[in-house]
Amino acid sequence: MQVHLGLPDRLKPAAAALYWQAFGGKLGRVLGPDTRAIAFLTRVIQGDHCLYALDDQGVLLGVAGFKSPAGSFVGGEIADLRAIYGRIGALWRSTLLGMLQSEVDNERFLIDGICVARDARGKGVGSALIRSLVSEAQGRGYGAIRLEVIDTNLRARALYERLGFTPWRHEALGPLRHVFGFSRATTMVREFKTQTQVD
Repeated sequence: MQVHLGLPDRLKPAAAALYWQAFGGKLGRVLGPDTRAIAFLTRVIQGDHCLYALDDQGVLLGVAGFKSPAGSFVGGEIADLRAIYGRIGALWRSTLLGMLQSEVDNERFLIDGICVARDARGKGVGSALIRSLVSEAQGRGYGAIRLEVIDTNLRARALYERLGFTPWRHEALGPLRHVFGFSRATTMVREFKTQTQVD
C-alpha cells in the first residue's frame, strides 16, 4: 500500500464512490439519489486537498481529505449544486449543507472526511492515511490536527482514540438530526510537536 498527496482526475469517480459509501448514510436525504450524489461529488472534489491510498495493483483503497484557507476536499458552490439538482434543488440543499460546514482555524489542521473501501477496512488503511495527514500538518507548520466524528460512528471514534485524538468539544445537531441521521458531533484533536518545535 502506498499513500500519495494530490488525487489525479482519473481517480475522482472512484473517490466520489468511496466518499458516498462512507457518508451516504449521513448525507443521503440531502445529496441523494446515489447517481446524482456521486456525479456531484465527482464534480466538486479538489484533488489537491486530499491524500489517497492505493494497493499494489493501483486500486483505490481510501481517501483522506482536508480543509485549508484555499478550499476543501469536498465543497462546491451553488452553481455545482444547480448543475446536478436544478435551481430549486440547489437552493434547499445549499442551505442544509451550510449548517454542517466546519470552519478552518489557523491553529489546527482540519481533516475533511476519511473513507476506506469496505473490503480494505481493518487492514491499516485508515491508520496510514491519518499518519500521513499528521505528517502533512506538521510539514505545514501546524501544532495540532482535528476532525469531527458523529455519535453513530463508534468504530471511527475508537480508531481516532487509538491514534492519540482526544475529545475537544461536542455539538448537538438539534432538529436537523432527523435530516442527517445523527444527534451529535464530537470534535477531536491530536496535538504534536511541529518540526520547528523539535529543532
